[in-house]
Amino acid sequence: MAFDFLPLPYGFDALEPVIDARTVEIHYTKHHATYHKNFVAAVEKHPELMDLSIESILADLNKIPEDIRNVVRGNGGGYYNHTLYWANMGPNAGGEPKGAVAEAIKAAYGDFAAFKAEIEKTGLGRLGSGYAWLSCKPDRSLVIHATMNQDTPLAEGLTPLLVVDVWEHAYYLKYQNRRAEYLAAWWNLVNWNVVEERFLAVK
Repeated sequence: MAFDFLPLPYGFDALEPVIDARTVEIHYTKHHATYHKNFVAAVEKHPELMDLSIESILADLNKIPEDIRNVVRGNGGGYYNHTLYWANMGPNAGGEPKGAVAEAIKAAYGDFAAFKAEIEKTGLGRLGSGYAWLSCKPDRSLVIHATMNQDTPLAEGLTPLLVVDVWEHAYYLKYQNRRAEYLAAWWNLVNWNVVEERFLAVK
């Protein structure tokens, strides 16, 4: 299988109390799994796509056959975005970043508090469903931005470093309409080692 559905790197209850176990279970086994299933079913109609990476597919959707383009955009994006989201969280995480990405954040935003505030503002400002991101431009400068639905930074020529899901299904069982509370608590889950690895991998 070219497009693996990766296992969670922790148990359903590992993100408690920030994200409850039931939310993680439903989010991963229903939402994420369905995006993956639908995406694979679409690309199997065009076997030549099976030799490509998910990143190259999502970076230029105009090259995707028109009969599956919308399915790939929504479901391929959902598969990819969720994979990044689960990986940049973990138990016993949080705190402040260190290393190269910490220096880049400081250079771009002044200090970590200002950076956090901007991410939270961006997540709150995403009306409806989507994500808030820290991404990297081709010149390795940083940008905080939001995407709608299952769109990805790749389609904008950006490399994603950090992502928080602000679809209601990511937090509604615990936080209901209190997205701001979810975003503030979410920092306790960020695995900065993964974010650092993503940043160092940018060419």
